[in-house]
Amino acid sequence: MTDEHQTLALLLFSGFVAVTLAITTWVSRNRRGSAEEFYAGGRLFSPMENGFAIAGDYMSAASFLGVTGLIALFGYDGLLYVVGFLVAWLVVLFLVAELVRNCGRFTLADVVAARMRERPVRIAAGTSSVTVSVLYLVAQMVGAGSLVALLLGGTSEAARAWTVIGVGALMVIYVSLGGMRATTWIQIVKAVLLLGGTIALTVLVLMRFQGDLDRLLFTAAERSGHGQAFLAPGLKYGGDWTARFDFISLGLALVLGTAGLPHILSRFYTVPTARAARRSVVWAVGLIGGFYLMTIVLGFGAAAIVGPDAVRGSNASGNTAVPLLALDLGGGAGSTGGTVLFAIVAAVAFATILAVVAGITLASSASVAHDLYASLRRRRGKPRSEVAVARVAAVGVGVVAIALGLLARDLNVAFLVGLAFAVAASANLPVLLYSLFWSRFTTRGAVWAVYGGLVPALVLVVLSPVVSGSPDSLFPSVDFQYFPLQNPGLVSIPLGFLAGWLGTVTSAEVPDEARHAETEVRSLTGAGAA
Repeated sequence: MTDEHQTLALLLFSGFVAVTLAITTWVSRNRRGSAEEFYAGGRLFSPMENGFAIAGDYMSAASFLGVTGLIALFGYDGLLYVVGFLVAWLVVLFLVAELVRNCGRFTLADVVAARMRERPVRIAAGTSSVTVSVLYLVAQMVGAGSLVALLLGGTSEAARAWTVIGVGALMVIYVSLGGMRATTWIQIVKAVLLLGGTIALTVLVLMRFQGDLDRLLFTAAERSGHGQAFLAPGLKYGGDWTARFDFISLGLALVLGTAGLPHILSRFYTVPTARAARRSVVWAVGLIGGFYLMTIVLGFGAAAIVGPDAVRGSNASGNTAVPLLALDLGGGAGSTGGTVLFAIVAAVAFATILAVVAGITLASSASVAHDLYASLRRRRGKPRSEVAVARVAAVGVGVVAIALGLLARDLNVAFLVGLAFAVAASANLPVLLYSLFWSRFTTRGAVWAVYGGLVPALVLVVLSPVVSGSPDSLFPSVDFQYFPLQNPGLVSIPLGFLAGWLGTVTSAEVPDEARHAETEVRSLTGAGAA
């Protein structure tokens, strides 16, 4: 990239960072320091504000960079991520949003612990939430490294490493100083920027082809080198039965995983009522749906205009397809329009990463402090102490995410998020649904459901082609690949539900029907909700 690219993009990066740090500083001066303020922003956000924040939290680097890159490289099969990410919100809307808002206070564990023995349930749910959050953070770190490597005109390992470290430092500052209120406003600003940038690029792509979608698709297919196969299922997931099962596994993970993501669940506590939570999801579905429709145009646009070979040449996993598309749409390398558009898109993508990592870090630090620390130390009634622990936890989570981000820097960010969704669907969703809808569910069933999904999901990932046994794995020089699928969801999600059922039917504990009835009434009516 030219010096003009670097200078302008870095100025835009700096501008966004300055604005978000100003928001964080302002909020830190006006906060009360309570747990409710730190974890839920005082529950003062309107449905529209929270809907924009949810969209900002969900439209991550995986969506903007990874999904468009997969569509550019694999055509139709890349659309599977779009479908999965969007359909997942129907599960959230109809099964989760209002009920979670009514039953909990700050975290997933609050919902489960409402009718179980608190200590074992909070430890299990807190462990799972932190694990999912760290996996999700790794994807954002990888996206940041790829983006800045492109910006600096090379693949310098030092540049990518320092980028990951810088993003980690910023997210710790956002969470430690501003809590949920600052994080929410950062996500709202980012959602507006991302939607604006995506709309502009989509319009430019359609103008390039005079609004003719058929011509766009056929040009993409022609440049892909695969012909009409580029527009048909099977290019990535149709080679053999293993690939087909991998597709089913990925689809299950994407559709069911969103309802178990800790940073999404925590957003329902920032509004005053369950009705507001449901309206927030309606706002979010509209914004997210429009965004994903545009990513389809951008993905095929990158294939038609930039070409899959150029995309792979810049980043083997396709993570830089959108910035390259912006460069070409603006007039090409060296042109003023190309420089400006590239810099804007790069800055928006970087803003996306910063906003998402702030939300995930807050959710994971809340799980550490509110669930793990409070349970293990048996301290209650000390919200200031708990908030202090959450700030320290944010630093620890940031360090772990940075280390793993450096390790996984060559993997596609959408693929990495797919793994996080699989773990969330395996460990968090079974215990959440059983707690809300099964009157006989017991403490043992809750603990078994979490670990029965979490442990197999992590073990299967370690034994999969993601970690070893293939040229694209984390450790290509060794081979301990025993599980053929790249995504463990097909096996680990049923195991999570099975373990929860088995733990319940083998438990000597008598289910507390009164507490279940109380939870049911509260979840459906909001009576007694925080």
